[in-house]
Amino acid sequence: MTERMGPQMTDFVTGSLDVAWIHGRRGEPAIQTHVYDERTVILRQSKRVEYEAPFLYLLFGDDRALLLDTGASADPALFPLRATVDALVDAWLAKHPRDGYELVVAHSHGHGDHVAADAQFAGRPGTTVVPHDEPEVRRFFGFPGGLTGSVPFDLGGRVLEILGSPGHHEAAITVYDPWTGFLLTGDTVYPGRLYVADYPAFRDTLERLVAFADTHPVSHVLGCHIEMTRTPGRDYPLGARFQPDEHVLPLTVAQLAEVRDATVRTGGRQGRHRHRDFILYISPGNKEKRDLLVRAKLRRLQEALLRP
Repeated sequence: MTERMGPQMTDFVTGSLDVAWIHGRRGEPAIQTHVYDERTVILRQSKRVEYEAPFLYLLFGDDRALLLDTGASADPALFPLRATVDALVDAWLAKHPRDGYELVVAHSHGHGDHVAADAQFAGRPGTTVVPHDEPEVRRFFGFPGGLTGSVPFDLGGRVLEILGSPGHHEAAITVYDPWTGFLLTGDTVYPGRLYVADYPAFRDTLERLVAFADTHPVSHVLGCHIEMTRTPGRDYPLGARFQPDEHVLPLTVAQLAEVRDATVRTGGRQGRHRHRDFILYISPGNKEKRDLLVRAKLRRLQEALLRP
């Protein structure tokens, strides 16, 4: 017998984000899975495998599941994403049996640390891997024009809203999930270094996201990385593989508005703009890039002594 989720909820489910994320300690698994609720799983790649340590999101609907992003490592021996997702899907189907269940593998954007394990899903039955270039993203989700509006995406009783979000990357999207209230912002907004490639597009994306959050119930703003420490305004250096004092992952709608306001105040002025919970890098130049690389080299030396 097939169980259905029923009508789309107006009040989101209450799950838990009370979790200590893996952050590069010796002996930790390559992938951490955190079950927010029985239809929502958050995964994190270990910094010991790849310093980017991205977060991935697996959302179950009645008819198909969405895996948002595939991480920063291709090698299944080092990063067994396919095996991990298969086990999660099998466990879900054991509790909610149905035939012909599908998996859609999509991406918050097309940078390498979010698409590296796509090939692990090649040939998987009932699976669609969405290409990560802008025209294909628009085509798959059905955006009628450019990647700036929003379109629904139905997993079966769980209707997501896909919002075009260029600025960091031309094919970036944000996913809103009414089931949990999650606003999944990829690399557009997260507690870390926000790299702005196209300032007008980034500013306009943030205006749309804030306006959307003002008219939709949002429980958490969740991005794909943590790069800030718990000390306000201080980030871990680029390439850090051990982050024992990380900022929390979820941001609030108020913090989303802070990112918008800070972005507008820059007026597109090139450079680094440091704030309590994030740092804006507007079209970073040679000085900013050099500073990042110098800090990265120093951090590698420190970690040889710091990491247990």
